[in-house]
Amino acid sequence: MFRERVRRVIQPPAQENIDKLEKVVKEGNYYGAQQMYKSTSARYASAERYSDALNVLQSGACLQLDKAQITCGAELSLLFAETLAKSKVPYDEDTLDRVKKIFKKFPRLSVPQHLELADDDDLQKLSEAIAAAKTRVEGCSSFLKAAIKWSAEFGAHRYGSPELHDMLADYMYSESPEVDIGKVSFHFVRGKNPKKFASALANFMGKCYPGEDDLAIVRAILMYLSMGNLRDANKLMDEVKMEIELKNLNFPSSELTQYVNYLLLTLQRDALPLFNMLRQTYKSSIDRESMFNELLDDIAEKFYGVRRRNPLEGIGDFFKMMGGD
Repeated sequence: MFRERVRRVIQPPAQENIDKLEKVVKEGNYYGAQQMYKSTSARYASAERYSDALNVLQSGACLQLDKAQITCGAELSLLFAETLAKSKVPYDEDTLDRVKKIFKKFPRLSVPQHLELADDDDLQKLSEAIAAAKTRVEGCSSFLKAAIKWSAEFGAHRYGSPELHDMLADYMYSESPEVDIGKVSFHFVRGKNPKKFASALANFMGKCYPGEDDLAIVRAILMYLSMGNLRDANKLMDEVKMEIELKNLNFPSSELTQYVNYLLLTLQRDALPLFNMLRQTYKSSIDRESMFNELLDDIAEKFYGVRRRNPLEGIGDFFKMMGGD
């Protein structure tokens, strides 16, 4: 029994295993290497040698992604982020850099263009490219969401690292074959790059269905305001207008965009009666999207101290979005 316990505890230096596993990957035995990365890191973790476990997982994730083994690389990336939380590693710039190094290994590939969809071969190529893109986005998203949760728990902003939110938003927007601009916006507003967010919104406006453009802009503004962030809400509006002008597009003129312009002005002063009057006046436009009323309840609380009728409303929305998309 004692010998068995000693055998379990004594592990070679991590670099020895990293070198061995690298050879297995280079030989093309990706699945075999994957199982060995997982078991080796688990042994280090069970011995509370978390630094060694993290080194093994980071090396494996980067190497598998370099070899275009997205599923394997994403799984090891996720284990890396989960091990950061399990070992209670404090959030700092050095550890953030390690997360960034893994993230940069996730490939960025465009879906094939100008295919003849009547051609069976082209249709098959397109189908395969879309499936591969979804796999990349799902894998990268799972990894970064776990990293965001770790960062929120161990020292970053209460919503998690803004840098990680920006990375996730950018990857979801640029790589998803079918962009959900609401989910992308959720992460951009928790980041710190309104200019890049504005560029994404302007690009989306050039491709979206009629009637979606004003919804996307207003949703983004209200999301910022629901967090009490009037500065970035105004900056986003200014940047979106500039981006649209550069692309020779027209800023969407609707009652909804008119409302949000008035709202931005109203929130700069103590004007709760005007806030309520505007909300009632533009009710039919606001009701175009159900979440707008919830966001406006949050805004009333943040800027004017109006308590929600149900104080439990809205609680858990952050982790719901983090875990469910």
